[in-house]
Amino acid sequence: MSTRVNGIWSSVGFLVVLITAQAQTPSSVLRESQLFGVSHRIGASVQPKLLIVVAHPDDEYMFAATTYRLARELHWIADQVVITDGESGYRYASLAEAIYGKKLDAESEGHANLPAIRKEELLRAARILGIRKHYFLDQKDLGFSASAADASVENWDQQKILKFLSNLLAKERYDVVFTLLPTSETHGHHRAATILALKAVAALGENERPLVFGAEASPPQAGTQRFSGLPSVPLTSTLNDQPAIRFDRNTSFGYHNALSYQIVVNWVIAEHKSQGLFQTDTDKDEFERLWLFQMSGKDATSRADELRRELMANTGH
Repeated sequence: MSTRVNGIWSSVGFLVVLITAQAQTPSSVLRESQLFGVSHRIGASVQPKLLIVVAHPDDEYMFAATTYRLARELHWIADQVVITDGESGYRYASLAEAIYGKKLDAESEGHANLPAIRKEELLRAARILGIRKHYFLDQKDLGFSASAADASVENWDQQKILKFLSNLLAKERYDVVFTLLPTSETHGHHRAATILALKAVAALGENERPLVFGAEASPPQAGTQRFSGLPSVPLTSTLNDQPAIRFDRNTSFGYHNALSYQIVVNWVIAEHKSQGLFQTDTDKDEFERLWLFQMSGKDATSRADELRRELMANTGH
């Protein structure tokens, strides 16, 4: 593990990683909140909390700029659950073999070497975004044969994952959960991870539920995509068929307005060096679009509006 990792321990049989730079005592959290004037309107915690639930290391790309905005600039607490070990991401790993000194682009070597490497990559990306804790659930990533949308999750211990997510949500009382948009065309693992997160949130009382968003990054030419849910999975129904929040990665700020959140996204991409094809996504997607799920609980629309205002306020720096 990286020297930037403070400790590793078991939690409900899974691996948990705490990044030292983000560890804080309750008193230090309170002082930081007072110092920066963090708004507490989204939730009841001293600092609002975000939970990210994804299938693979590197899925945080879909909402990297929004996460950075919340964690680094608005001083939210952000944690992440990663369900699989990412071992099937070997197909385009040849460029990284010289970096890591290991064979990666063959199936057997990829399965043997990639889980540890991809965790390291994720932790480096997380340090950029300001993510506090990582929960690695280490389900085997069996990949897919013909279509990513048909990728199987039969090997996942779904009941164990669901129990873990339910316990974590009850303990931490997150204000917002980010997942990937579960369209019929998306990777089967992404879709399954989102549905498990929705099931865990749905088990909470209506007044205790966080806002839950399904996100997708897209280029400007993608047009207006509509998504109202999967007909076969009512839990994926959204409050509106258009995104509740759209965050522009190309928002400019800094000296001569020369900086943007796209730089942060590119930093994140660059950390995932074992994922060679992923590197071609640099500067590709301008918008992070987030759909709000119906099961988000009481006053979800007004809470989402408030979150959007917080995200957009003073983004010109």
